[in-house]
Amino acid sequence: MHRENKGYTATNAKLTSDSSNCLLKVVGLEAGYSKNKPVISDLSLQIMPGEVIGIIGPNGAGKSTTLKAILGLIEQFRGEVILPPRPSGGYAYIPELPALYAELTLWEHLEVTSMAYGMDHAEFEQRADWLLRHFDMDQAKYSLPGGFSKGMRQKVMIMCAYLVQPALYLVDEPFNGLDPFAINELLEWFENEKARGAGLLLSTHVLDIAERVCDRLILIKNGRQVAEGSLQQLQQQAGMKNADLFTVFTHLLRR
Repeated sequence: MHRENKGYTATNAKLTSDSSNCLLKVVGLEAGYSKNKPVISDLSLQIMPGEVIGIIGPNGAGKSTTLKAILGLIEQFRGEVILPPRPSGGYAYIPELPALYAELTLWEHLEVTSMAYGMDHAEFEQRADWLLRHFDMDQAKYSLPGGFSKGMRQKVMIMCAYLVQPALYLVDEPFNGLDPFAINELLEWFENEKARGAGLLLSTHVLDIAERVCDRLILIKNGRQVAEGSLQQLQQQAGMKNADLFTVFTHLLRR
């Protein structure tokens, strides 16, 4: 297993799209929460610059476990994982459940993130102010997270990740708790980061959004990869030309 420089770093440079230099490579991943009882088995994937990959599947399929295993957050682990090192932009993780410090304000969360990764202070203030306005959180700038809604807490996690512009994002169920306006802002963010050359690995059960934003999809069931490819490729595998993702998803799971 190979992991380099956990965390993320600031960069404004446009990332390259050299096909020989993938941002994430996973080979033969097997992981679980107890010995000899894997939750996911024999999963392989890679992400290129400017690519959005969606991991989809029913509840309990192993979507969140896959992201945690890639990040080294699960002790029972086998396989190879290659992540981008910090000099190449690093990576950021947005978990399903926001993890915030009760004693820090929203602004202090952003400030601590910038300090941890050596951002120039002037650049930090400019980007942080823009993020507060863009995510409609400027009124909560000096508020503590104890009074935040679930959607607001999720926005803080997203803002901290976006602040430092990593090469790769690993995002677990990001739409939970967000209202339609916030979801639209998040989708715009995905598009902007994709255009910059960043890669995104997205775990979600919101299939209509996955169909809209993902270049490729990995369908897992009971911890195993059932199908992989673009929507068109999944349609071909299901023998359902022009069907939407929900219809294809249901068919492939029932095979």
